[in-house]
Amino acid sequence: MSRSAAALPDDPPGGRRAVAVWGIGVAVYFVAIIFRTSLGVAGIDAAERFHINASALAGFSILQLLVYAGMQIPVGLMVDRLGTKKVLALGIVLFTGGQLGFALSHSYAAALACRALLGCGDAMTFISVLRLGARWFPARTGPMIAQVAALFGMAGNLVSTLVLARLLHSEGWTATFAGSAGAGAVVLVLMLFFLRDHPEGRAPTPVAHKGKGFVRQQIARTWREPGTRMGLWVHFTTQFPAMVFLLLWGMPFLVEAEGLSRGTAGSLLTLVVLVNMAVGLVYGQVISRHHAARLPLALGTVAATALLWAAVLVWPGAHAPMWLLVLLCAVLGACGPASMIGFDFARPANPPERQGTASGIVNMGGFTASITTLLAVGVLLDATGDDYKAAFASVFVLQALGLWQVLRLRGRASRRERERIVASRVETVHVPVGEPGGLRG
Repeated sequence: MSRSAAALPDDPPGGRRAVAVWGIGVAVYFVAIIFRTSLGVAGIDAAERFHINASALAGFSILQLLVYAGMQIPVGLMVDRLGTKKVLALGIVLFTGGQLGFALSHSYAAALACRALLGCGDAMTFISVLRLGARWFPARTGPMIAQVAALFGMAGNLVSTLVLARLLHSEGWTATFAGSAGAGAVVLVLMLFFLRDHPEGRAPTPVAHKGKGFVRQQIARTWREPGTRMGLWVHFTTQFPAMVFLLLWGMPFLVEAEGLSRGTAGSLLTLVVLVNMAVGLVYGQVISRHHAARLPLALGTVAATALLWAAVLVWPGAHAPMWLLVLLCAVLGACGPASMIGFDFARPANPPERQGTASGIVNMGGFTASITTLLAVGVLLDATGDDYKAAFASVFVLQALGLWQVLRLRGRASRRERERIVASRVETVHVPVGEPGGLRG
């Protein structure tokens, strides 16, 4: 295990109680992901139901993610100020209402409003789960806890691709989306009765909040840390190729551009999710033991993604061969776990009272890139007469921008992290035994 991942004197103990409480938060995130990705298997049906073109169809996901990304810093501040339980409760109410409203919508405008509501509630889940993990588990387990949370989120995506897709064609639009909304009510009850913000006797030290001035300082101090910005750009560069593929454009691309059946295309989307879950466990274990592996894993994932996308898009035949599409989907499955590495740059760069704000800033990265690419693909499809190869070439532009920023910031982020580790060791050594923050014997 790397030195930076060593146990701290005041680390939470973890244990079964921590797993149970944290598991409730993860269950909320699991349901939120089902709702978030439900449109990914219903894109063709949505276009028919609301009589819309590709750009308008992209509008659903763009607005949903725009609200999600725009809420990240406010949600981070809310989590730091109000705690996990209150923010999660509000999030459940909002994303369940959005899913139910989407089931009953018959007009494009009403459906758009419901996806925005869903995105607002969804925005409150992941940051809350990250903070819950930080309050209940030792710091050395942070990378693994975050990856496992993301793994359960991808399990929610699996429910969308395997269950909702079939229900949609057997039970219809309204029954499928309205029925799935019931899961929100279940996790709300569990959360209200059993979730706790922190272990007993380990309440965080109160921080004085002084209105707008405090909010500006909180954001500014978090942003000034190179590790925060590094985390944002790692998240930006790694997450969006898979997000765009799973959230909206994967199914149309595989069916309309590559000539696959819906069943085969659904299987490939499922492969993305399964690989994501497997790779998440591997990345979490590796980074927990070898902190220096963070950047090589992230950059390796970016390089592999760019290589496979390029191979598919320049393939000389009318359709890429199945083995190449399988490889593409397998590599896309590593994008989600690689994006989680962004939080592992921001976490050690910020003190506990700024963890929510830092996570919010990092989480904006990938979703901003996803919004941009979702829009670009939709516009290019309409402009080129549904030329998917030209539309998906926009992926490389965003990857190049993110890669440039990561390489620019890596030196500063590494130096600053080493300085914080040295400072924390000196502070620990000089705090007398028995005092708050001191070594307990």
